[in-house]
Amino acid sequence: MKKHAALLAIVALASTPVLAAQQGGFVDPSQPAASAQKGGFSGPSGSVVTVKQAQDMKDDSWVILRGNIVERVGEDDYTFRDATGSLKVEIDNKHWNGQNVAPGEKVEIQGELDKDFNNVEMDVKQVRKIQ
Repeated sequence: MKKHAALLAIVALASTPVLAAQQGGFVDPSQPAASAQKGGFSGPSGSVVTVKQAQDMKDDSWVILRGNIVERVGEDDYTFRDATGSLKVEIDNKHWNGQNVAPGEKVEIQGELDKDFNNVEMDVKQVRKIQ
């Protein structure tokens, strides 16, 4: 019986996913270094649009925006800006994909639009630095 319990414990430990801590997130030059954050998500693709175009799209549309994350405005909330305007985006720690992003670095963000009566936000599922 002890052999079975030991074998079961080994199998349970071997099948538990290993959580590798990756560093990543928004780098605010006016704030001290942030704590470790996990990254990584690869999800559905959408159309590459501008902020102005995204504001006219339907709720729950999947889009890709290219521009800059310019500031942190809440725990997971940021301001994203491109040449056509700015948009509030929500980026969970797990979606930074292990990257650190400063305001001057161009990024491509992918996610779902969340529209209310007169408010448009984006729930970001992937962040990727671009050149």
